[in-house]
This record gives sequence, structure tokens and C-alpha cells, in this order.
Amino acid sequence: MNKKQAALIALVLISIVAILHTLVHLDLVSIPGAGLAVSRWLAIASIIWFAIKKRSLTTWILVSMVVGAEVGHDWPGVAVNFQVMSKIFLSMIKTIIAPLLFGTLVVGIAGHSDIKQVGRMGWKSLLYFEIVTTIALFIGLAAINISQAGVGINMPPNALHEKLPETKPQNWQDVVLHVFPENIAKSIYHGDILPIVVFSVIFGISLLLVKEKFRGPMLSFCESLSEVMFKFTNIVMYYAPIGVGAAIAFTVGHGGLAVLGNLLQLLATLYVALLAFMLIVFVPVALIIKLPIGRFIREISEPVSIAFATTSSESALPKAMEAMERMGVPRKVIAFVMPTGYSFNLDGSTLYLALASIFVAQAAGHPLSWGQQILMVFTLMLTSKGVAGVPRATLVIILGTVHSFDLPTWPVFLILGIDELMDMARTSVNVIGNCLATAVIGRWEGEVDFTKLPPETKA
Repeated sequence: MNKKQAALIALVLISIVAILHTLVHLDLVSIPGAGLAVSRWLAIASIIWFAIKKRSLTTWILVSMVVGAEVGHDWPGVAVNFQVMSKIFLSMIKTIIAPLLFGTLVVGIAGHSDIKQVGRMGWKSLLYFEIVTTIALFIGLAAINISQAGVGINMPPNALHEKLPETKPQNWQDVVLHVFPENIAKSIYHGDILPIVVFSVIFGISLLLVKEKFRGPMLSFCESLSEVMFKFTNIVMYYAPIGVGAAIAFTVGHGGLAVLGNLLQLLATLYVALLAFMLIVFVPVALIIKLPIGRFIREISEPVSIAFATTSSESALPKAMEAMERMGVPRKVIAFVMPTGYSFNLDGSTLYLALASIFVAQAAGHPLSWGQQILMVFTLMLTSKGVAGVPRATLVIILGTVHSFDLPTWPVFLILGIDELMDMARTSVNVIGNCLATAVIGRWEGEVDFTKLPPETKA
């Protein structure tokens, strides 16, 4: 049996299962729950067989998400114990981030002896990031005003007695101070990407300014370090299907598949808004720089699927960097733009912040005027920067915004109830946005011509 035959069998079985569930839902037929479960597992078995035939890590990751969702649905009591396996994967990925960023950034700066290019990439990146994230904020604002997802919610009776995790709203001084590392070891320990980037950039510039006899050995070390960490990533990625499947199983087992009423409406609003954002912004940008969209989607499918399942942009960073290198973008551009984008170009998260903040006002019965909403957007333009390095980042920003506009905090609990499902979407868009940003800056710098790409390799 070849790949096409395996895919056809999987498609037929999935279609049969979907039809059976639809008929049962409409009360047109009666099938025991055990029978439906068996039908689902037969369909999953066919998907697994297809993955065996295809022999692709990306396919295995997507299959593991389906298996994890089914395990979480059928055996939630067991699935909630799978979190440790997903945490192992995240822990291993986090060990890669700091040495990989340090090695690639230092080589990118000191290895090319062009300090002016670093400055050019810096202002070009920040300009692009600011334009795109501002559009994301306004799309989020428009989406929640159209859907009115928070209107009509009754305050839960125990809301006033709830306590949210302790957080501290950020002001602009906190954002600026967070950029600069007081202790590089502390930044590595906490996984703060932006301070690591700043340290690595200054280190690379310093290395560029010393004599060749001092620069050579350190440059060779950093080049070897980055190559080793890419191989390290490849080894860790063999565990990705298990880690991703476990993450999905835990999420489904812990929160279930069903979301009702306003929460479902909020969830749908976010997904539609993110899709609209990609169509309105990402597609035109890709066409302007002549990026082959089909090839781009295939190359980034693996890091995006990892980000979707783990709700962690960091877990997708090494694979995203590799994907863009296969797209022809030089490593020196990727090493500078992508890590910087993780703090300044979180398109999905910024759209979500605007949407969630207005949802809180709607749920609380405190409608905001258009002037107040515009003011809120400009506030978020500042406070959302540097968000990646803050624990419970979006929660901190939402609570800070809510406090600034004298809104109650109890609606935030409703958001937290489905935050995992929302985080999957916004994190995926964050990764797509940063991959596209590296392509934009690479093209802007004249470092890559997407009409002359190297041959496509198998994922």
C-alpha cells in the first residue's frame, strides 16, 4: 500500500465517522457511545498508518494532536497526568534557546564585519513590527465590536471572592528596563529572550571591534556552538510527537471539548479575526516581496503545529529558524530579526489583547466610547512590547489595562477558562508573523531573492 492509498483509506474512514456523529447528534440514528468510540479509533488507526507510510515528522506531529485529543476526550482522568511528558519537551526546547540565539547572533554580527547592516536591520525591523502590530490591534478591536461576544453575561455569584494569580501591571519604565539584562545568567534561567538578544548583539559588536587574533577563536567557538545546537534541536524533535500529543491530551482532558454561549462566541471571534488579519496583512506582504506562499506554508507547517499544540512560541523557535534558512534567508538576518520579533512582533497576542480587553468591558456592562477604545489601543501599543519575557504575559497586560480603565476583573476568569484554546491560535500566528518578518527584512536588505530559491527538501 502506497501513501496515496493510505491517505484515501484514512479520508474515507474519517468521513464515515463524521457522518455517524452527525446522524447521532441529529437523533436520526442511535449508536452506543462505545460504538462511536470504536469508530473514532479505527479512523485514528488509519491516520497513524498514513503517517507510517509518509515518514514525515510534521505528519506525525499532526497525528499526535488527533490522538491526544481523542485520549483526552475518552479518558480525561488519565490524560491530565500526561502534562509531565509535554513539560519534558518544553524543558528540552528551552535549554536550546539561549545558546542557539547567542551563537547565531554573534556569528551573524561579528562574522560579517558590517556593523552598519545591524543598525539598518534594527530600524527596519522595528518599523515593520510597529506597523503590523498596530493593524493587528485595530482588527481585534473591530472584531469584538462586531461580534459583541461579551454582551449579556451575568456576573457569577462567587466572582467577588475569586483571586487571580498575583500580577503586576507594567508601565513604560518596566518595559524599557526589561530589555537590558542585569544578569545574563538570570535572563537565561527565566527564558527572557529580549535581554539575551541585547547581550548577544553587544557581545557580537564588541567581538567585531577586537583584533583578529582574539576574534577568530571566539568566532569559531560561536559558529560551532550554533551548529551543534541545530543538531541538538533535530534530536529533541524526535520526541516532539509525544510531547505535542501529551499537551493536547492534557488540555482536552482538563477542560473538555465543549465551550458554551459567550465563550464559544469569543473563541470564534478570535479565530475569525486572526484569519482576517492573515488575509489582510500577511498575504499582501508575501505577494509584495514575491514570497512563494505554498512553499512558505509547507516549510513553516512544522514549527506552527508545534506552537499550536504547546501554546509556546519558544518551542517553535529553533525549527522556525531552520525553516526560514531553507527559504533562502541568510542566518545572520534570521538570527537578528526572529528573536527580536518574539518581543516586538507578537501579532496574534496583540490582536488578542485588544479583543480580550473590550470583551471584559462588554461582560462587565461598562461599554466604552470609541474615544476610550482608541485610547485603549494606543495604551496596548506601548504595554504589549516586551510581553514575551513576562510570566503570564497576556494576563499581566489585560489586568493592567482593566485597572487603567476602572473595569472589574471578574470577566478575566471567563477568558482564563478557554485561554488554552485561544493561546493555541494566537501563538501560531505569532510564529507565522515572525517567519514572515525575517523574509521581509531579508528581501528589504537585498539578501534573498525568493524567485531563485534553493530546491525544496522533505520535512
